[in-house]
Amino acid sequence: MKMMRRTVLGAAAATTAGATFRRARAAQSPVIKIGVLTDLSGPYRSLSGPDGVAATRQAAAEFMAANPSIQVEVIAGDHQNKPDIGVGILRGWFDQDGVDMVTDLTNSAVALAANNIAAEKNKACIVTVGGASTLTGPACTPNLVHWTYDSWNLAHSTTTALVKTGGNAWYFVAPDYAYGKSLVADATKFIEQSGGTVKGSSFYPFPETTDFSAYVVRAQSSGANVVAFAAGGTDLVNFVKQSHEFGLTKTARIAAMTGFITDVLSVGASVAQGMMITENFYWDLNDRTRAWAARMKPHLPATVIPNSLDAGDYAGPLHYLKAVKELGVEQAKASGRDTVAMMKKLPTDDDCFGPGMIRADGRKIHPAYLFEVKKPEEVRGLGDVYRLAYTTPADQAFRPLAEGGCPLVKG
Repeated sequence: MKMMRRTVLGAAAATTAGATFRRARAAQSPVIKIGVLTDLSGPYRSLSGPDGVAATRQAAAEFMAANPSIQVEVIAGDHQNKPDIGVGILRGWFDQDGVDMVTDLTNSAVALAANNIAAEKNKACIVTVGGASTLTGPACTPNLVHWTYDSWNLAHSTTTALVKTGGNAWYFVAPDYAYGKSLVADATKFIEQSGGTVKGSSFYPFPETTDFSAYVVRAQSSGANVVAFAAGGTDLVNFVKQSHEFGLTKTARIAAMTGFITDVLSVGASVAQGMMITENFYWDLNDRTRAWAARMKPHLPATVIPNSLDAGDYAGPLHYLKAVKELGVEQAKASGRDTVAMMKKLPTDDDCFGPGMIRADGRKIHPAYLFEVKKPEEVRGLGDVYRLAYTTPADQAFRPLAEGGCPLVKG
């Protein structure tokens, strides 16, 4: 009996010691650190901001639940839509705080700066919110993945479908920075190739513009039957409301070139009805998107429906973490370039975008969806705002690889 008691106590002690050792070892294991650099206080706060941070944390939590040996920490910073502030935060993250990957990057000027710094520091840069198509063109690097959308993708999906249905005379209102100019340039090309014309364009100062009445009047006087607005968030909400007040919506269709369900809910269906919008994710698209939205719901304000940027803030980091697992934590922390190479090697699959892939230029590939905002009487409940008008298949939804000018693409 004494021998048995000593044996049991010894086994219990060994088990306790083993558990203590494993906890100590886990505590000493390197932690993958993700930085969400976003707009937490400005006009794009409602597009990603705190909700995007929550989506990235959801990805980290789900990954750690399935892979308890890998620890992930998510931190957030506010770039205030100013590249110099974003650069300052990012250098501190990389040089002092041990951040391995930066994501979100609302505002393409911030995204382009972050892309350069990530390449310089050999960190991973997963752009999920910034949209300039130059990121996978001349500005591409082996440390970059561009996830949710880009200016070519939105311009192509929205313009080609609308020109086919009679929207052949366009006017653009866009923010005066890299993404706005890139989107207008891409869209103009598609409109003209489809047989339409561009009547003019206006670029407004960002982020200080709140009164868009002068731009609405210019669009009205142009004779355009489609007025395209090339920004989302508070700017789009203000523009659509003022277009409705001035009667622009009676003579022209509004195309939200960078619009999101968040914006539609802010405007309201009675004002936004008939507006055309391209998103690469919609929470009510299929069973997988609905399941993800349900998992996100406890982490969002009661009236918030996750948009495509939130989906990107979840899916991009999740695929990054899958690559970390495949490569090994030590190697992933040592080389963002190697981690991005592994991301490209692995097929993508998640509840938001479904199966896909990442090309050599860093472009994530998936379908694009052109939606029309429903009439108020058609809306069944919160978040039920879209009618699917057209689907652009994944192999046509983004700029052809050979046309981008990315130096990583051979031949």
